[in-house]
Amino acid sequence: MAQNATVNASVTANSNDAFAKPNLRPESPNFSSGPCKKRPGWSADALDTRVLGRSHRSKFGKARMEEVIDRSRAVLNLPDDYLLGVVPASDTGAVEMALWSMLGPRGVDMLAWESFGSLWVTDVLKQLNLPDVRVMEADYGKLPDLGAVDFDHDVVFTWNGTTAGVRVPNGDWIADDRKGLTICDATSAIFAMELPWDKLDVVTYSWQKVLGGEGGHGIIILSPRAVERLESHTPAWPMPKIFRMTKGGKLIDGIFRGETINTPSMLVVEDAIDALKWAEGIGGLEGLLKRTRQNRAYLDAWLADSDWAVDLADTPETASNTSMCIKIIDPWALSLPAEKQAALPKRISQILEAEEIAMDINGYRDAPPGLRIWGGATVEPSDVKALLPWLDWAYATVKAEIQAD
Repeated sequence: MAQNATVNASVTANSNDAFAKPNLRPESPNFSSGPCKKRPGWSADALDTRVLGRSHRSKFGKARMEEVIDRSRAVLNLPDDYLLGVVPASDTGAVEMALWSMLGPRGVDMLAWESFGSLWVTDVLKQLNLPDVRVMEADYGKLPDLGAVDFDHDVVFTWNGTTAGVRVPNGDWIADDRKGLTICDATSAIFAMELPWDKLDVVTYSWQKVLGGEGGHGIIILSPRAVERLESHTPAWPMPKIFRMTKGGKLIDGIFRGETINTPSMLVVEDAIDALKWAEGIGGLEGLLKRTRQNRAYLDAWLADSDWAVDLADTPETASNTSMCIKIIDPWALSLPAEKQAALPKRISQILEAEEIAMDINGYRDAPPGLRIWGGATVEPSDVKALLPWLDWAYATVKAEIQAD
């Protein structure tokens, strides 16, 4: 508290500022889009450390793995016939596991509108080298034509483009009578957006996004249709051990009962259990959704009055409520040379970090110049609300610096 008082004193309005600094500060400056803010009130003391130093295959270790699976299923309201397992290498590992294990029997439609979706395109085209692949791409801020997807094909897409702040609006575009599988990278969407389970055959995510957990492990969710594909399809390429979900043509169902493919970090597992308990305490999935919606509502209200910023998403229904991306539209800024336009958000981020107002909000390196504010459930809505006037102050400060240069 003493440190906060000192910091507060240091940001009192100064007549030499571009204009007076706001008086209200976010309680937490952590707005990173990954790893993301820990849950409110988090402390390492909250973690049960009895399992540390024990085997993950011990009775106690396996029970902790089963607990994280069971709590995840419950919070997500997962259908009884869907499977959920902990797998290696974060969301990236979970996506790769699905691509390498399941693709091949059908053509594939790849949807990409930001960096991570583009990575999956590269893997399918250049690593798996599949012959029948359609790539449907869109620029940052836009979605591909969802109506052009062929559901006789397998379909691979991100639900929320983490680096673009653009999401699919719903699952209505996904055919109920599809022949192919839908493989959805949902890492920055799950626990923050409503997912239609009947439309999704494979879903992947990681704990370090909306739950604010630690990295290293991913989650893969399989529908009965996905299990059928696994048991009926043998990939034409060698399969690394960490990708294998079948043995002798049958699903290795222990993966979905806490028997992990490789050794997990039990500390990371305990942190995930802590986050899930917090989620249960605020009302489960609906409580998580409510917080992210409020964060989005505060940003929308601010954008409606802003004369220098708009959402990167070109339509409101596709704007993310987790990785909330904005771009600068002030005619003065757009008249600057490209390198100075790119420097603007970087400088805004530097100023806000120096003030300990907002950490890690510069846009993704491959995205158009802008800011990216994480609005997932672990971020207090009051902190988003407090941050927004500081964005105006920082922009005005940077504008004055450049004009005086």
